Amino acid sequence: MPAIDDLILFTQVIEHGSFSRVAELNGITKSVVSKRISKLEKELGVQLLYRTTRKLSLTEAGEVLNRRAKNLNQVAQSAFDAITGYSESMSGHIRMSVPTISGELLLADVVSDFCNRHPGLTVDMSMDNHFVDLVADNYDLVIRTGYLEDSSLIARHIFNSRWVICASPAYLDRNGIPQTPVALSRHNCLGYTHQSTGTFDWQFSHDNRLYTHKVSGNFASNNAAALKKAVLAGNGVAYFPTCLVYDELQKGELIEILAGHVGKVVGIYAVYPFTRTPSKRIQALIEHIREGYLAMKERF
Repeated sequence: MPAIDDLILFTQVIEHGSFSRVAELNGITKSVVSKRISKLEKELGVQLLYRTTRKLSLTEAGEVLNRRAKNLNQVAQSAFDAITGYSESMSGHIRMSVPTISGELLLADVVSDFCNRHPGLTVDMSMDNHFVDLVADNYDLVIRTGYLEDSSLIARHIFNSRWVICASPAYLDRNGIPQTPVALSRHNCLGYTHQSTGTFDWQFSHDNRLYTHKVSGNFASNNAAALKKAVLAGNGVAYFPTCLVYDELQKGELIEILAGHVGKVVGIYAVYPFTRTPSKRIQALIEHIREGYLAMKERF
């Protein structure tokens, strides 16, 4: 069976139309290129090229082989690139984007700890709830919640975030505790505009099936911290990621309601471009972030 590198050399000769140019690209002599093409022809038992002093042209067999083998060089380079990251040093710069809630509650500590463990690394972490354009905005890594629709990206699942519905004791004393999602129609439901299901389309579960129920209220915000302040002030009921209100629930400053009906669990993903094999430092950072979430799993 012919050597793969001889097939790649053959496709390079066709691409550049010159033995001399291919010899220069590969750091070998022109005669070596010619001998390897001749060797390939001998092994296949067919002539692949017509050689003249002025140009090279393909035989019919050469055309067939070139059509089938012209992607070999790209495939081989992709395979080499896939393992290059494993031998690189843990140094360089990483540009990443994370959601504001996770960034403030967990990722700022986790990522800065990662930098301290690897002195040659620097990280620029921006916090944004919108799904940024990784390629156009030149991000190496993005942490996001929800579902991935862009097939040009790769997402690695890190963790699941459970959501809760809660209100302050004062609000519940004044308005009563709703026992069913339908009963929320009598309550002031405060909306988080970054909910994937919609600001006032809250997700519930019944008989292991998810459904949404529309609620209403007099206040909504794209800032979860501001919304939490409104709930703590006794102004209504809200649907939050558990991590955002974990401490307040433990202290009794907020009360979880409708626990048996809540069905919202959101995946947390590390996302990077499909065409870019993650380097060793990116893979290490993703794993460090995953461990950070697992260490605080009771809060999520």
